[in-house]
Amino acid sequence: MNNNVSRISYLAMVAALVAAAMVSSVWYSPLLFGKQWMELSGMSPAGPTHTTINAWKFFIDVVREFVVIYVLAGLVNGLGIVNWRGALNLGFWVWLGFPVQMLVGASLWDNKPWALDLIHAGDWLIKMLLIALILAKWPRVQMARVQTSSFVAGQDAAANQ
Repeated sequence: MNNNVSRISYLAMVAALVAAAMVSSVWYSPLLFGKQWMELSGMSPAGPTHTTINAWKFFIDVVREFVVIYVLAGLVNGLGIVNWRGALNLGFWVWLGFPVQMLVGASLWDNKPWALDLIHAGDWLIKMLLIALILAKWPRVQMARVQTSSFVAGQDAAANQ
């Protein structure tokens, strides 16, 4: 019996968090969809060139992204995904099953423009694929599995000697 169990490294999760932030920074920048996102969100692109983000919003966004990464790490590890094909497959299905469904609901019931949710869905697709790849390909941390029954039996045998 193999007494080693692997888990996703927290360093891999931090790397995935940084990668996700970089993707969103480019995705919502003027290089890609920043102008459309601002217009569809009702913001003025002609506003101040330097806008600030509230610290509490930034903090919540980082925590939110980390929760997604942590859950995805559990799936990657639990399903034993270690190659790029499995990672992309998982990333796609998780994207389709969760962010896409929430965005469709938001557009359907909150009267948000569909184009806005398409922009968000694209961001989430790229992030889910990238996060799953990072988590699957990053070297796992090997941990020894404690076998309680063997350990207790060993203590009993030692006590009887």
